[in-house]
Amino acid sequence: MALLAPVFFLTVLLASSSYGQRQRRPPAPEGPIETVKIQENFNLHQLAGKWFLVGVASKCDYLREFNHQLEATSIVAAIPDGKTLAISTFRRLDGICWNIKQQYNPTKTTGRFILKGRGYGGNVDVVVGETDYNSYAILYYQKRRKISIKLYGRDIRVSDAVISKFEQHVTDMNMNEDLTYYFPTYGFCDSADEFHILDETKN
Repeated sequence: MALLAPVFFLTVLLASSSYGQRQRRPPAPEGPIETVKIQENFNLHQLAGKWFLVGVASKCDYLREFNHQLEATSIVAAIPDGKTLAISTFRRLDGICWNIKQQYNPTKTTGRFILKGRGYGGNVDVVVGETDYNSYAILYYQKRRKISIKLYGRDIRVSDAVISKFEQHVTDMNMNEDLTYYFPTYGFCDSADEFHILDETKN
């Protein structure tokens, strides 16, 4: 009987262990942004300065319905601490210029950032997919495993070759021209008064 007791205890222990293993949740599936190749030898400081939003590709229902209301948009990127991207986005809303301030926080991976959002699942993953720093930058944004791709230019227009690069990135994410929208090249805001600043860095 003394011999049976340890054997019984070991059997119960192994059964409990295997039950616990069966109850473990499988790892969450990778989001599409995990497949994006980050710009090789990415240089954060060269990304600083002014950019114009040229185009965006997204499966967003709101964008699909209201893309005719797109406003000319520009951003100014600064690097206050050598590793964080401070973004000021300038665009019109109801004819008034707004400055929307956001902060792209660095991650362990160079060229990848986190944009903190409100509530559960509000964070946005940001990846610099491709840039030459002087004329264009292609950035990926993922929220709740849904991805958008944005094309920025140092000028309001980019070359056909750059457009082709952008469209290839879009195709690689299983999107097409029906989900790609280009922004106006006129009506930009250069600044906003103190009453029209939305500071999302304080969230």
